[in-house]
Amino acid sequence: MNQTEYQITAWCQRVVSPHIYEGAFCIDATMGKGGDTEFLCRRAGKNGKVLAFDIQEAALDAARKRLEERLPWKNYELVLDSHDRMEAYASGKTAACIMFNLGYLPGGNHRIATRKETTLKALEQSLELLERGGILSVCIYSGKDTGWEERDAVLPWLRGLDPRKYLVLTTEYYNRPNHPPIPAFIIKM
Repeated sequence: MNQTEYQITAWCQRVVSPHIYEGAFCIDATMGKGGDTEFLCRRAGKNGKVLAFDIQEAALDAARKRLEERLPWKNYELVLDSHDRMEAYASGKTAACIMFNLGYLPGGNHRIATRKETTLKALEQSLELLERGGILSVCIYSGKDTGWEERDAVLPWLRGLDPRKYLVLTTEYYNRPNHPPIPAFIIKM
């Protein structure tokens, strides 16, 4: 294996992959430039459905371009809205996988980033949207100028989830400097 297979997005995709089946419904709660959206579309297949959310038009444009160039089918809907409104677009207990990459659009304005208030609300909605056996991944970024408050809100929220209903796993890039990201996973029992 090479080092890129252990970068946070690749690691999260590897962990969630077995939970996504042909025809699955999935959500990319933080679309960004469409990397996870493309991954989910491919895993769910042409009979699957992927909803992807972002609040920035630039993210939708970048993701749309990526998906149109790389996918042989259109099994996605790109939504210009906050992840804390995903319940308005999806029905309960239907999602096989929901992915979050917290922070800001890569290469974008750092002042436009996910915030603890909307992220916690979106995470709560995600628990209701996940089907039994479904998985939620959360890439928690903190460092330099953003993400501290969000990290300090999300980690205790994860710890407080009912262990009879959810299995929560966090991993850590233990020997990496400069506040490496924290990948976390929730499996609905």
